Amino acid sequence: MPRQVFFYDQPERFVAGTVGEPGDRTFFLQASGGGRTTSVLLEKTQVAALAERVDELLDEVLRRSGGSAPVPAVAPSDLIDVAPLDLPLEEEFRVGTMALAWDGSEECVVVEAQALVEVDPEDDEAPPDDELIDDEEHGPPLLRVRITGAMARVFAKRALDLVAAGRPPCPFCSLPLDPEGHICPRANGYRR
Repeated sequence: MPRQVFFYDQPERFVAGTVGEPGDRTFFLQASGGGRTTSVLLEKTQVAALAERVDELLDEVLRRSGGSAPVPAVAPSDLIDVAPLDLPLEEEFRVGTMALAWDGSEECVVVEAQALVEVDPEDDEAPPDDELIDDEEHGPPLLRVRITGAMARVFAKRALDLVAAGRPPCPFCSLPLDPEGHICPRANGYRR
C-alpha cells in the first residue's frame, strides 16, 4: 500500500491543541488549508519538544543570517491563534517520529510528523528502523507542513503556552498536582 502523505505548503493554520481537562488532556497537531484539515495525535512531551526546537531553529537561523532572514525574534501579536481546534476532530494517526528543518531556498520551516510504527521485536522479517523512516514510497503515514518563520514562532508560542497550562506543579516535588489529591514523595507518603 502506498504511503499516505498529508502535505501542507503554507497552510492557513498550523497549531497544537488539546481536548479534555488538565491532567486528562489529549494533544493534537492540526494543519488546515484548501478546504481540508488533518489532525494527528501526540504526547505532551512531543508538543513541548517540537515547540522548543522550533524556537531554537529560528534563533539559529536569525543568528547565522545576521538578522536578515525573514524570521521575527518573537511571535507577531497580530498572528497569535487562540482559537480551539477545528471540528470535527478526526485523528489520522499517532505520531511516533518528528523532524524539523529550515529550507533556505524557500526560507521556511519544514515540520514532519510520522506515524508511530509498532514492530514486533521477535519478527525476523521486520525491516530495520532506518528503513522504516527512509522509505518514501511505502512508509508509514506522514504529515509534512511548510510554514513561514512568523507562523513557526506563533506555533511555538501557542504550543509552549498550551503545555504550561496543565496542572500546576507541587511546590515540594515539582510533580503535577492531581485535582483528587497529591501524595508528595517528599512528604514520605503523608498528604500535605
